[in-house]
Amino acid sequence: MAKGKTIYTCTECGAQAPKWAGQCGECGAWNSLVETIAAPPAVRKGRHAGYAGTAGTLAVQSLKEVAPEETARLATGSSEFDRVLGGGLVAGSVVLLGGDPGIGKSTLLLQTLAALGAGQRTLYVTGEESPQQVSLRAQRLGLDAGHVRLLTETRVEDILATAQQERPQVLVVDSVQTVYTELLQSAPGSVAQVRESAAQLVRYAKQSGTALFLIGHVTKEGQLAGPRVLEHMVDTVLYFEGDSGSRYRVVRAFKNRYGAVNELGVFAMTDKGLKEVTNPSAIFLSRHDEEVPGSVIMVTIEGSRPLLVEVQALVDESHLANPRRVTVGLEHNRLAMLLAVLHRHGGIATYDQDVFVNVVGGMRVSETGADLATLLAVLSSLRSRPLPQGLVVFGEVGLAGEIRPVPNGQDRLREAAKHGFTRALVPAANKPKQPVEGLEIIAVRRLDEALRQF
Repeated sequence: MAKGKTIYTCTECGAQAPKWAGQCGECGAWNSLVETIAAPPAVRKGRHAGYAGTAGTLAVQSLKEVAPEETARLATGSSEFDRVLGGGLVAGSVVLLGGDPGIGKSTLLLQTLAALGAGQRTLYVTGEESPQQVSLRAQRLGLDAGHVRLLTETRVEDILATAQQERPQVLVVDSVQTVYTELLQSAPGSVAQVRESAAQLVRYAKQSGTALFLIGHVTKEGQLAGPRVLEHMVDTVLYFEGDSGSRYRVVRAFKNRYGAVNELGVFAMTDKGLKEVTNPSAIFLSRHDEEVPGSVIMVTIEGSRPLLVEVQALVDESHLANPRRVTVGLEHNRLAMLLAVLHRHGGIATYDQDVFVNVVGGMRVSETGADLATLLAVLSSLRSRPLPQGLVVFGEVGLAGEIRPVPNGQDRLREAAKHGFTRALVPAANKPKQPVEGLEIIAVRRLDEALRQF
């Protein structure tokens, strides 16, 4: 392959330079020049070598004339993984899977290839482990990996040449930070190498119709290492979440061109690999033998799935000038706002109290439907008065003290009734027109009205 000309581009302002320098000559940013491949000049065709020369050759059609086609899906052998992918694997799609080291990325994809190997041609490319290490993992997990083809290589040109010979239908590259291309002189893992190597792999997947999985490293902040453009190049971005000390793992979709975003898949790590959890609400609920202050059950929506999670709060007298506000699984700034609303419209002050709020099970709740449950948990802990058992709560709290409705109210109520809850405190706009069997609905419009219920 002909070696392209390399230039150095500033990541801050986009200025280009023929050689590397510590400081950009245009914007003055330090250490912002990265190696890139210079694009060849475009060849213009036509009599006038302008835009009019090619306009007549382009086919333009009305969007209404384009017939929609159902995308064929390939089952991965795991219903939870299929849910996150949007219903299954799509031919020619590119999936980027990120997560902390040791959380189970390679394990999940090795299990997926073993399940697909009986009916599909698969290829597992490892750049971090030896073939013996991958074989030991498959043996430890008890996988039938006889149909899984294995390649140990980091040079992207060799990977693509082997893939053209093997013609796999599913290709896994573990990981994208270890592969490199000879078109660039920078070290593997650099911004330019990751971007150009991923671009070549994506082009091959689109041209050949191969479903491609890319495993990516994450930074200390939990974001994918490398350029942000990597997330724009792929079709689906998945993140592995969960504490390495916990046996439960969550795979969340942050981008999906073939399905819903924020979809959730729950797995349990066992000695035989990752096992899917078909009823995740059960693991996020800790049913206490007796009523406990500061504990509230709420229903959240993750993608298209309603989940019951437990919100716990601990309110204690503060001896600091600035009382602490700590959240785990919830947004910190939103807690401060909710405490201000509780003081202004509920008459309950916490300015001299430390407030700690936690979502049980390592879940992260980003929707506003957790507002009412959070305030009731804080109030329950502050007064040392437990809420009645069998109660489920959801609703958004506005700055004016109103209880605003949340989406998918009917689905949340049906999920609560399915798990045996008997009472539900919900916004008035979410009150169902038809009663839910076995569930008493308490509809409220204002925060003070909700506080008076208990």
